[in-house]
Amino acid sequence: MRWRPCSVSARSWVSANMNEALIYPPQIELVSDHACLLTFAESINDAAADVIALVTKALRNCEGIIDLVPSYTTLLVVFDTDHYDRFKITNKIKTLANKIELNSTNTSARREVVIPVYYAPEVGPDLEEVASQCNLTIDEVIKLHSETAYRAYAIGFAPGFAFLGNTPEAIRMPRKTTPRLKVPLGSVAIAEQQTAVYPSVTPGGWQILGRTPVQLVDWQSDSLALIEVGDTVRFEPITREEFLAQGGQLDGF
Repeated sequence: MRWRPCSVSARSWVSANMNEALIYPPQIELVSDHACLLTFAESINDAAADVIALVTKALRNCEGIIDLVPSYTTLLVVFDTDHYDRFKITNKIKTLANKIELNSTNTSARREVVIPVYYAPEVGPDLEEVASQCNLTIDEVIKLHSETAYRAYAIGFAPGFAFLGNTPEAIRMPRKTTPRLKVPLGSVAIAEQQTAVYPSVTPGGWQILGRTPVQLVDWQSDSLALIEVGDTVRFEPITREEFLAQGGQLDGF
């Protein structure tokens, strides 16, 4: 079943700057007896990312909600039906979502995360191939990748793994046909229009350009992950010496 908040009629709000449609108030659909899905847009855009971040923040301390999973155009809300009535929680979600002021979603309010990266073949084994396939020099690939401001649209796959967009079109590459069995911690990689940093050692098929010495997951902190949905992320090239001085490791492949 799909419904919309009744206190305010649903409408399509269009960003004057981006001319991209935002569904607000969001469409709300029960997807199980303990979760509902809020849909904010039909396609990926910054306006939707801004509002999803605001609604996620507003719902974070809502009684009865046990998990929030923001994505590119949606927000999955998981609630505790053992102790709370799901319909009351859903109505509370509608009310809170309705209170969000769209004019509060502006770029100046976004948090910026700067991640130092050592771009080099010894830690970025796909850097040379990306340059060759894109008819660019290695320096040009590094420049294009590091001079782009990315948005964190979703967190998934592994704790702290942020899906960042959009990678410059000139260096977009598909995933590898055969994924690596082990991608080292801190690897900075691209796949199609997305960029990501591997927060832990996992299998992966993205094209690896370099590595950061920064830990993306802090298990002792409340927020857990360095990058959160809605953040702006920039990559800052550093030298091999700076990488090692900041605790970077060269092994892993």
